[in-house]
Amino acid sequence: MLTLPDAIVTVLFPFAMLFQHRTWQKAQVLLAGTILTPGQRTVAAALRVMGLSGDRNYARYHHVLNRAAWSPLGASQVLLRLLIQHLDHGDGPLVFGIDETLERRQGPKINALGVYRDGVRSSRSYTVKASGLRWVSLMWLGHIPWAGRYWALPFLTVLAPSERYHQKRGRQHKKVTDWARQMILQLRRWLPHRPLVVVGDNGYAVLDLLHCCQSLREPVTLITRLRLDAGLYDPVPPRQPGQTGRPRVKGSRQPTLKQRLDDPDLPWDIVSVSWYDGTVRTLELSSQTALWYHHGKPPVPIRWVLIRDPRGELDTQALLCTNPAVAPAQIVEWFVLRWQLEVTFQEVRAHLGVETQRQWSDRAIARTTPILMGLFSWVALAAHSLQQESPITQRTAAWYDKPLPTFVDASALVRRRLWLASESFSMSVSDDDREKPVPDLHSRLIDSLAYAA
Repeated sequence: MLTLPDAIVTVLFPFAMLFQHRTWQKAQVLLAGTILTPGQRTVAAALRVMGLSGDRNYARYHHVLNRAAWSPLGASQVLLRLLIQHLDHGDGPLVFGIDETLERRQGPKINALGVYRDGVRSSRSYTVKASGLRWVSLMWLGHIPWAGRYWALPFLTVLAPSERYHQKRGRQHKKVTDWARQMILQLRRWLPHRPLVVVGDNGYAVLDLLHCCQSLREPVTLITRLRLDAGLYDPVPPRQPGQTGRPRVKGSRQPTLKQRLDDPDLPWDIVSVSWYDGTVRTLELSSQTALWYHHGKPPVPIRWVLIRDPRGELDTQALLCTNPAVAPAQIVEWFVLRWQLEVTFQEVRAHLGVETQRQWSDRAIARTTPILMGLFSWVALAAHSLQQESPITQRTAAWYDKPLPTFVDASALVRRRLWLASESFSMSVSDDDREKPVPDLHSRLIDSLAYAA
């Protein structure tokens, strides 16, 4: 039984309903161990840091991931509810980001392995491919008051195997956009009445996905990049009395955005928008509405926004929004929040051990990485609850004056409270099964620091 601070129990207890009692006790041990251990986030490392290296029944903790009956989808719903309950203080639109990332893994027993483009190591002129697992993650872009900025908080992450994986098993392949459609539909079921905005990169600018979000009873606004040569059309003209033939699906062809850039009469508005680094940047925007259509696909009414940097430091680009009523400047500010997804991907690799886990069974793989991604959000929740008792202090030095706390500081606060509470942990095995005494807190700390990566 773990004795934890009340502030942590508040954001941990809601998950208990997803597990059987014994599984829940082991899950708490793995959670605390995963947060406290440095380096690799394996089950063995979590047990060592929790003082359970002498437990002969260590396999029971592996069963939490590869055998136990609990719903990862249910855990995602609980996490999302907690995030909105503790961090959302308005009734306006909730903004979410969706993107995929590559978890670099190798091993003949990992069935879902594929070879994908490594976005971290690649550039525009040079492509690097790596073996690994492709994950699609949906994150809430919420404002963290004590951090003074928006964070991308993952709550739903799914595995998107390659086409070869499905072909070998005789299954129909699901593209990344198919997974994204299902995730957005699930999000709408969880939040049926709130206005939802989802931002993604150009990989999600797919007519089927846009049409799906737009045709829901409560539509979801989707914002992505738009090709400069996309086929844009006028709305369908009114049908005349007595007119025969099939109804039209599009109006007259509009100039492409690339052609509009060469038009000297194209109107531009000068606006100031919040930018990636938290500053305010002056941009030139031009925007109109249009119908995006491609043969064989459903037509989608959109608002397109051309973005031009008056200083010439940024390439001209275009965005689309499936809600034509949204203001162009608001579209740009929502899209800029998408950069926080890349920050979160980096943080979970650097501080939560993504790509260091060693599970190879299908069920354990499908659970472990989403748990580590969701752990980023849970640590933010726990730190938010703890900072109400004592403010989060950022780690500074004479050569580095950090103005506001970051995720490292939030994680350090949660770890300190777990270490302080670990003296009252009651997790030792029975005397009959114990070969040697469980290391005390001092020995466990020394052991953890000695093997820190």
